[in-house]
Amino acid sequence: MNETVKEWIAKAEADFATASRELRAEEKLNYDAVCFHAQQCIEKLMKGFLIHFGAVPPKSHDLVQLSQLVSQASPKWSWPLNELRFLTRAAVDFRYPGESADREEAQGALDIASRMREKLLALFKAPL
Repeated sequence: MNETVKEWIAKAEADFATASRELRAEEKLNYDAVCFHAQQCIEKLMKGFLIHFGAVPPKSHDLVQLSQLVSQASPKWSWPLNELRFLTRAAVDFRYPGESADREEAQGALDIASRMREKLLALFKAPL
């Protein structure tokens, strides 16, 4: 694994830690930030995996698109579209006025990210 891939993973892990810590906060919780950082964790892991595989990831936040590319690189990868779409939406919609995440959405985003993170990290260890 090269240094660039390690940096993508480190950045993803930092996003996951931020989302997890924010959801555990006892006051002034920012559910929007939990959703954003959950999505960012997965986006960075997917892009890191694509680089690890030798591909150049697109400049996109669309997890459906990134998931399709990951599945081309690894037949072991698949994920439900509804969860990919939810996290993609969480990256943008909740960051601007007019829509805000609630506790249930934040918990859901972190749960999806947690499960996806586990599976993606395992892909890095699988033979290419």
